[in-house]
Amino acid sequence: MARPPARELTERELQVMQVFWKHGELTAAEVRRMLARGGLRLAYTTVATLVRLVAEKGYLEQTTYERPYRYRPRRSREEVSRRLLGDLLHRVFEGSREQLLLRLLEQRRLSQTERELLEEILRGQGGSA
Repeated sequence: MARPPARELTERELQVMQVFWKHGELTAAEVRRMLARGGLRLAYTTVATLVRLVAEKGYLEQTTYERPYRYRPRRSREEVSRRLLGDLLHRVFEGSREQLLLRLLEQRRLSQTERELLEEILRGQGGSA
């Protein structure tokens, strides 16, 4: 029995989405060029397949029906990152935001700007910094 297709984005598919989030409506050829500028050189057929798969998963929508097909993001970076972070929180940290925050802060010290932003967020939630 074949495994059903994954609904989550693979690493490569997420790289494709990053390009769409940054630049908006694009063709597969344009995505390929932008990925190459960033140092990721992939064959056109590979990028076209990735774009098609991301669209099939519901993250992109096709905006033209003549070639070359154009696509634009159907889901925002905020929506996708929120869902991925929620998944990480539950799968890795068993729902513990405290453990997630501890691991995050262990990675490196906060910059002054990051510290100020965190304090502002906490003040906005009624917490004390």
